[in-house]
Amino acid sequence: MQKKKKNKKSTANKKYIFVVGGVMSGVGKGVTTSSIARIMQSRGLRVTAIKVDPYINVDAGTMNPTEHGECFVLGDGDETDQDMGNYERFLDTNLSRMNYMTTGRVYQSVIEKERNLEYEGKCVQVVPHIPREIIARIEKAADAANAEVTVIEVGGTVGEYENILFLEAARMMKQKAPEDVMTVLVSYVPMPHKIGEMKTKPTQHASRTLNSAGLQADVIVARSEVPMDVVRKEKIAQFCSVASERVISAPDVESIYHVPLNFEKDNLSDNILSILGLKARGRDMKAWESFTKKVETAKKSVKIAIVGKYFATGDFVLSDAYISVIEAIKHAAYEKGLRPEISWIDSAVYEKNKRKLQELKKFNGVVVPGGFGTRGIEGKILVAMYCREKKIPYFGLCYGMQIAVVEYARNVLKLKDAHTVEMKAKPTHRIIDIMPEQRETIADGNYGGSMRLGNYEAVLTKDSLAQKAYKSKKITERHRHRYEVNPDYVEQLKKAGLHFSGQSPDKKLMEILELSQKEHPFYVGTQFHPELLSRPLSPHPLFLSFMNVLKKMKK
Repeated sequence: MQKKKKNKKSTANKKYIFVVGGVMSGVGKGVTTSSIARIMQSRGLRVTAIKVDPYINVDAGTMNPTEHGECFVLGDGDETDQDMGNYERFLDTNLSRMNYMTTGRVYQSVIEKERNLEYEGKCVQVVPHIPREIIARIEKAADAANAEVTVIEVGGTVGEYENILFLEAARMMKQKAPEDVMTVLVSYVPMPHKIGEMKTKPTQHASRTLNSAGLQADVIVARSEVPMDVVRKEKIAQFCSVASERVISAPDVESIYHVPLNFEKDNLSDNILSILGLKARGRDMKAWESFTKKVETAKKSVKIAIVGKYFATGDFVLSDAYISVIEAIKHAAYEKGLRPEISWIDSAVYEKNKRKLQELKKFNGVVVPGGFGTRGIEGKILVAMYCREKKIPYFGLCYGMQIAVVEYARNVLKLKDAHTVEMKAKPTHRIIDIMPEQRETIADGNYGGSMRLGNYEAVLTKDSLAQKAYKSKKITERHRHRYEVNPDYVEQLKKAGLHFSGQSPDKKLMEILELSQKEHPFYVGTQFHPELLSRPLSPHPLFLSFMNVLKKMKK
């Protein structure tokens, strides 16, 4: 009896908002979820957010960035969907692996419980055991965050076979506690140019498909190119059984950070409070409004090239592969009153034609982000060399730091066969080598979730550019890598002028490299991913330092 009482207490006064998508993918569920979480937080409520990925993958670490977008790493090392990054940025908080689940992770857990006889010999079935596991995970995340409101984004669109079990979990929660659970349908309302008006029929179909899963939308967020008029709102309300004031217009805006403010123009938080029977403890969006003002008033442009390898997807460009890098650049630029103009460049183009490197002169700064695999590696090395020699501000992240070390070894130390063993198994000079603890992992073919992941400390060198940027002697940053600067070459590199201004506390791992600012305005590489900790209201120190140099050089 005591155990049942405890369970009842853990779910009391907790509210749940399920965000689902209709019509098409990429409609903006992640930003909608983040924005709902933010505006409810602004009303004085304790809020957390959960992402549901309907993939069989246990985590996002093994997914191809050109197919799935960026793999976002949490402080506890969990490799997750990029939407988790938006949740952290909008809520200005750190989330944990409890806030992320996949179909693979849920099934894995149920199978492990069955093997451990935790179901006491019962026949374990897809329904109800999988939805019950989903519900248990949602409630556990809410309890861990002591959240009054938990916003759950269900990946994919309604009607897909993949996410039906997550919708079933939402239905079961709604049936058990109808006043504590609500559903938000994010649907696309197209406006074909040849027709000249918004068409609501796709949203009507999405609403009915949601009904077939046993759920009724309480709020419909209507994504469109322009604000929705009253006539269209009333039409959606009539055919989708939603009050017209609960049809929220979500037009294209200047930046995703304007979305929470846009939602509040349609009184979304008041509607949610009413549906869930919650009382607000005020309304405070001043800091957020101040940030969006910076976005609007930033006039001086700064041109930045992101030289990567995960952009191409058929005939289109997928910038989502580096979404955290892009947002970190924006946060720092807006803070400095600059408007970033970002260009995406595939590093492979420089391997085919070195003369094209000259185009880098037109940029104020260059960022080389992380990545894996051999394609485009020599192009990145050429970029690092060109930026070093031409004094173009260079910021290398993870892989971007490693290739900068390889380039320095080749062209300054004159170690011509210097390379990373990730790309070449037996180079003469193993400048970037696999970490000792990773050798066995690779030999066993254990690739999933086995890298150096999550938070690790680093100690900064006094009076270095890094130490001045952080204003601290010790930092904690998020990592995702298997390879490191080979300690056997560190002294040679130092003597040649490459400074390692950040090291692990035991001094075995090189975490930050930089050239003296007497030699170069900004040439910095980090083994970690600083972009993962950048927030709109608190830009990352190294990105701010990078942007500050670009601003001074423009003057």
